Amino acid sequence: MQKEDERQELPKLNLPKNPRILIIGGGYGGLKTALGLQRLVNFNTDNKPEITLISKHDYHYQTTLLHKVAVGTLSARKARIYYRKVLDADKVKFVKDKIKKLEPESNCVYGNGGKYEYDILVIALGFRPNSFGTPGVKEYAYKLSSLNEALKLTKNIENKFKDFIHTKDTKDLSIAVCGTGFTSIEFAAELASQIEELCLICGIDKNIPKITCIGRSPRILPIFDEYLSDKATKKLEKYGVEIINGGSVKEVFKDGVLVEKDGQTRKIEANTILWSAGVKGSDIIEKSNIKNIKGRIEVDYQLRCFEYPNIFVVGDSAHPTTKDAIHAPTAQLSAQMGDFVALMLSETLKGKDFKKPFVFKHRGTVCSIGHTDGVGIVYGKRLAGELAAFIKNTIENRWLFSLGGFSMVFKKGQFRYRTSN
Repeated sequence: MQKEDERQELPKLNLPKNPRILIIGGGYGGLKTALGLQRLVNFNTDNKPEITLISKHDYHYQTTLLHKVAVGTLSARKARIYYRKVLDADKVKFVKDKIKKLEPESNCVYGNGGKYEYDILVIALGFRPNSFGTPGVKEYAYKLSSLNEALKLTKNIENKFKDFIHTKDTKDLSIAVCGTGFTSIEFAAELASQIEELCLICGIDKNIPKITCIGRSPRILPIFDEYLSDKATKKLEKYGVEIINGGSVKEVFKDGVLVEKDGQTRKIEANTILWSAGVKGSDIIEKSNIKNIKGRIEVDYQLRCFEYPNIFVVGDSAHPTTKDAIHAPTAQLSAQMGDFVALMLSETLKGKDFKKPFVFKHRGTVCSIGHTDGVGIVYGKRLAGELAAFIKNTIENRWLFSLGGFSMVFKKGQFRYRTSN
């Protein structure tokens, strides 16, 4: 990684007339880039860009809410935000396609639908689960890596509870969650908060289901300080969630996970396993000719690729090299990266010399613990309880507002006591 004082100055970004701007990936970073260009660019001039957004789905979804989809407290209908409903077709063209190959030396990418050429490329291909080489993860574990994956987990949980009256297999009601970061804890808490209702509906003793969270760190939510981590731990334990800190998952089986802790091994029996122990960049990037670190591309202070200065990289695909941009990958970071790239490209289109660096403004982070509880830090202040949950919902609704205003918030928003129930 380059030190900031040794920063490589890339050549000035010179755009041809009517440049082709291609955005691949429709997550937080990619969609924000497209919407920013749609808003900032003057399309009434003779030098208007040809902007295209390509995504493998025709809808966007909030990855920060996938734990709710997986538990069934957020419906798939509410989770989907269709690109063609938020993009102006006269300004930004949307193409549903799966990108298969990057060819930066030829200024093009390839998808199932063929070849796409560009003058400027914005890579926003998101993340994929990192198994860290653990045996059995691919075969037996669920992952919250997409809306479809979350829906598979929903169906599995629903069927396990519904069929328990016939199977009588207590392992069907045992869930092992591998990881103690945000995704793991939010999923475990959301499910634990719904266990009593699930049991009531299915006629099951509420003491039978078991949720176990296993993490390598000495405490859960290591991004927070010890105070908030302990707060979250007590809230989860009150729900009946077992937490194993300092444990390493050595292997995943169909009916459980093998955990090593303090030199001792133990099998946690469970017929449902969620793997959320970490993520890495896109395999499309990893297999490309662009230098990358596990599917993430090093970028300069303006989020430009060092090797190919006409390529911008945002979100989980980017590996920043300046102190103002190095942060744990989050939706907040991805969205701000998308806004920055849109601003830079729009200013460059106006003939301005845009030299500002990307600076991440960390407004805060909140982890939900069920629908009406949470812990977090907002503008440097600790929050817990209902206020944290309210702020969490406000953050999610703020994103929806940026996509479609108040009408989008009313249709798709998160509200304090509202669930699919």
